[in-house]
Amino acid sequence: MIKFLQQMINGTSIGFIYALIAIGYSLIYSILSFSNFAHSTFIIAGAYTGFFLLTSASLPLPLSLLGAISGGVLIAVLSEKVAYRPIRERGNPTLYFIIASMGMSIFGENIVIATIGPKFRSYPQILSVTSFEVGGISISVLDILAAVIGSIFLLLLMYIINETKQGMAIRAAAFDLDTVGLMGVNTNQLICLVFIVAGALAGLAGFFLGMKYTVYPQLGNLTMKAYIAAVFGGLGSLPGAVAGSVLLGIMETIIAGYFSSTLRDIFVFALLILVLLVRPSGLMGVKREDKV
Repeated sequence: MIKFLQQMINGTSIGFIYALIAIGYSLIYSILSFSNFAHSTFIIAGAYTGFFLLTSASLPLPLSLLGAISGGVLIAVLSEKVAYRPIRERGNPTLYFIIASMGMSIFGENIVIATIGPKFRSYPQILSVTSFEVGGISISVLDILAAVIGSIFLLLLMYIINETKQGMAIRAAAFDLDTVGLMGVNTNQLICLVFIVAGALAGLAGFFLGMKYTVYPQLGNLTMKAYIAAVFGGLGSLPGAVAGSVLLGIMETIIAGYFSSTLRDIFVFALLILVLLVRPSGLMGVKREDKV
């Protein structure tokens, strides 16, 4: 029983990080109806920015965390303005967005290799390596910090979406972006705001992924797990993204703990195929004509 609860705690911890990434996927999908595979570059930007602010600039943890968020936001805004806005203004089909996002992802990964290098880099040990023992269950300080900060950001986002004028515009645009534009809303600013939010959450996730593991150019590949979590929960649904991420994190750790870590990725991609076959809209998603 203790082992099972320990796996639940570990899975919930990584699930919160997946949720930060999956919500960005869902937000962009809900507005523009395409899966932004360039999301990985936002995470890489956050991870590397946080790393260099902690090491080269010797900034304290809170400022480095804000810097990582800013790094994710900067790359997200640039990608929207440089890659996606011209496609949108020309009225090109959704397929063009998907192709552009794949190109941005590959470009981002390789520009890091060319400029910073392919080496793995470890964050400095700024948090206690000790863990809290509660009834035989071990909980690390980093996992607690990630869960607390991640929860604060997710709750803040829910408040913005549900209680503010900008959030109302985002929810309306998720139904019909063109109609929202006809009603006087600046859709370019609205889409930019969505990318800012997605970039901020991705930068935060990149910081925690870098602290939990290491920083390397292919770190963004972990976003595939978050994407699967978003599909599992329902692309376009923010509660679904959170629920799918936590459930996926728990299922991953249980499989790795009770069976084999080599089966973990097999399970994740098998789950994606199963969801697309049985329930393409996910647990809480809305049925649409296009899924990816």
